[in-house]
Amino acid sequence: MFISILHSTSVLTRTAILTIRVWPPETSYPLLRIHPSWASNVYYPTFEELREVVCTNKLGYQIIGKRKDEYKLYEELTPPRVITPDGEIIAGEYKRENLPAEAIVGLPVSSGVIEGRARVILNMEDADLEDGDILVASFTAPSRTPLFVSIKGLGAEVGGLMAHGAFIAREYGLPAVVGVDNATKLIKDGQRIRVHGTEGYVEIL
Repeated sequence: MFISILHSTSVLTRTAILTIRVWPPETSYPLLRIHPSWASNVYYPTFEELREVVCTNKLGYQIIGKRKDEYKLYEELTPPRVITPDGEIIAGEYKRENLPAEAIVGLPVSSGVIEGRARVILNMEDADLEDGDILVASFTAPSRTPLFVSIKGLGAEVGGLMAHGAFIAREYGLPAVVGVDNATKLIKDGQRIRVHGTEGYVEIL
């Protein structure tokens, strides 16, 4: 098995595109013979490090280990929602009246009110949903669309009216609130919650 390294010249992405193929011996493509298990780690090195691997035919397993440790550390961080081009962090609070004292406030993006069991999903591969559950996540993406078949409500930390989760929730007719700060920390997996998609807040029951 070989990995051919094709790289994009786009200054916007600077992405290394790696495709796994078996090339015939007479090919003129630059090839790198490596162990197939390394294919899952090609996203950890930088572009320059990948170039070095091709030139030296040596794999930087120490670099891979270091990057994996850094990745785990970064997963624990919570970036600010808004950073200006000058690096200024802008923070604010929702100004709402007549909400329950314990309400967790967010942005209403799909109307309706629903109660159910909260399923806090941080990784797609850990999703274990049952019909009627309410999805609580940091964000949603197209890869998480199949989850919407089972759930009956959504609470997400990131997003707005035009976010992916908001679109899909409206398409499926699911109450949804996004922009709920620290939702995955304040709401525990398995708790019963109420999502107020019209007013824009979540209650822990």
